[in-house]
Amino acid sequence: MDQSPRETAHGAPRGLAVTARGFGLRGPRGWAFRDVDVDAAPGSLIAVEGPSGSGRTCLLLALTGRMKPTEGVAEVGGLKPPRHMSALRRISALANVAGVTDLEPALTVGEHLRERALLQRRFGAAPRALLRSRARRRAEAREATEAALTAAGLDVAALPKGPRTAVRDLERLEELRLSIALALMSGPRLLAVDDADHKLSGAERAEVWELLGSLAASGTTVLAVCSEAPEDAVVVSTAGPAKPGTADDDGTSAGDTGDTGDTAATGGPAADDSAAGDGTPADAAPEDGERAEHGGAAAHGGTAERRTPADGRTTTRDGVPAAEDEEGAADALAETGRS
Repeated sequence: MDQSPRETAHGAPRGLAVTARGFGLRGPRGWAFRDVDVDAAPGSLIAVEGPSGSGRTCLLLALTGRMKPTEGVAEVGGLKPPRHMSALRRISALANVAGVTDLEPALTVGEHLRERALLQRRFGAAPRALLRSRARRRAEAREATEAALTAAGLDVAALPKGPRTAVRDLERLEELRLSIALALMSGPRLLAVDDADHKLSGAERAEVWELLGSLAASGTTVLAVCSEAPEDAVVVSTAGPAKPGTADDDGTSAGDTGDTGDTAATGGPAADDSAAGDGTPADAAPEDGERAEHGGAAAHGGTAERRTPADGRTTTRDGVPAAEDEEGAADALAETGRS
């Protein structure tokens, strides 16, 4: 499904067009996702659907330059991963990705906002911005913070203790809004939100999609992982048919608990070592709330077993009948006097 480009006040689309053909990511234990096609105009709301374990979060990280793809082609705003992963990280931002953008429960809302403003001023601003006076830089940081909070729909004054409200005291929807606000402070052209509708009521889900739709309408391309996409979104599914050589449902789980990083999912670091736009090193193994689910006992360190059609006996992975293997071990111990 295509959407017409949204334009900014200056008449040019701010968001990034996202296209992909046969896009896939394979790790040492199988495919996280494969054969994904995307065709979205700048300023689109893109919803990534798929069952748990189908690699939704891995796709989100690959399209934002945080994970290195294995096959297919993709282009995001004219940038092609893995060649332009560093540049892609600088113009995109992540929100609500477990293990990557986790909020510290003990810190307050105000502390999170000040910390992000400091990081953005130190690492995200253009070099010429450092030549401005300290007072001007602080004023610009306040303006950016207020704009991000407004765009995310988070009214800090309405919280139980205002900016002194601890993250652990926030409702699920408020915590999601805060994570989105922090991501928006860098002024991204592509905003990626993981588990956008996780653990939310029907009314809260409607609020979230209205929020993400408004961000897309303002010109920012929004890429959101979800369990059920809204009707007006560009829907991308990771639940493609299995192909020969792929593991059955062994992809990285999307939006659950666990690790999904460059090392875990792809067997190596990202394409380059420069820092991500959100302060995350590219070669770090980002943990995004998905666990790689690799079927079979061997994948979990167990002993693979099979039934021999002739006699129905269980054999070990080496093909030795289990009962005979145990008897042989007992005989060996007896011979050494340790039975």
